[in-house]
Amino acid sequence: MKCVAIKDKKLLEVTEIEEPKGGNGEVIIDVKKTGICGSDIHNWDAGSPVGLVMGHEYCGVVTDPGSREDLKVGDRVTALPISPCGHCHACTTGNPQYCPETWTYATGLSLTNPGGLAPKMAIRPDMVIKVPDEISDEEVAMVEPTAVGLHAVHLADIKVGEKVLVVGGGIIGLVTAMFAKKEGASYVALSETNEKRGQKAVELGVVDEWFNALDENFVKNSTAKTEDGYDVVIDCCGNAPAVTSAIMTARPGGLVVLVGVSPVPISIPTVAAVMKEVNLQGAIAYTKEEFITCIEGIANKQIDVMQFMTKIVSLDEVQDAYLDLTSGNTDNIKILVDPNI
Repeated sequence: MKCVAIKDKKLLEVTEIEEPKGGNGEVIIDVKKTGICGSDIHNWDAGSPVGLVMGHEYCGVVTDPGSREDLKVGDRVTALPISPCGHCHACTTGNPQYCPETWTYATGLSLTNPGGLAPKMAIRPDMVIKVPDEISDEEVAMVEPTAVGLHAVHLADIKVGEKVLVVGGGIIGLVTAMFAKKEGASYVALSETNEKRGQKAVELGVVDEWFNALDENFVKNSTAKTEDGYDVVIDCCGNAPAVTSAIMTARPGGLVVLVGVSPVPISIPTVAAVMKEVNLQGAIAYTKEEFITCIEGIANKQIDVMQFMTKIVSLDEVQDAYLDLTSGNTDNIKILVDPNI
């Protein structure tokens, strides 16, 4: 069947892979929509691993329920793409996102389990979640990144009236900002290098103000409406300048939540973190409960994810979509892929 796979650095190719078949308990689905994620862009940028079929944010329709007796052909589903072991301390305490094995066979993130950039997928049965009819295919494909933002804000433990800075105006940054406001933050600012995305975030109302991260007076300007820095800074980029700016703009004793992931080691000013006793908190993925909370929130219209979706493309257009998202000159936030057009 037709798919899109990594061929080289910043290069995807439309190619063919074998259609998944049942027999080992996996749930087989027809993919309806899949999202392009920031972590996918890291793999695309590195051109590794060659042959990877990405796509771990998706909506599909069951064609074979596998070992799941509670599912039937025709059910609409999504899934947690992770592959936790189920018996380690992380798993037994409800935190499979940092199980040592959770990314080993992750769907759309490992060569052994091709993702949603193909018309059909085989999914680990215990990760599959049925979705209500009230949610569109597009909304379902956006549950996964929404859950990432919710998890970050839960770890941030934002108090009513606190001031929050979000670093990075991609989909994760904007859903994080949205949740920060819902938690009662009195002022939510955005750090972004892309003027179009910064302005769009303000227009959508998920942030109060945006600041250009390339401004030489960024720290001074971005903290002007705070007393001595932000109570909480949530970095959704992961590169050295982003993490550095997060530390520099946090108030003494403030919290920096690290959501963005760098594929390579980075250098940061630990002296600033030490002198201000800044708290650094890592954040990876989400819990299953948070994932389900996002499904429910979208279904009952408490969470609006469609405001962030800007485009739907075919498999033939995926390479161009990646180039667009990394151009630094686009207001596209979330691009979805329909493998059937």
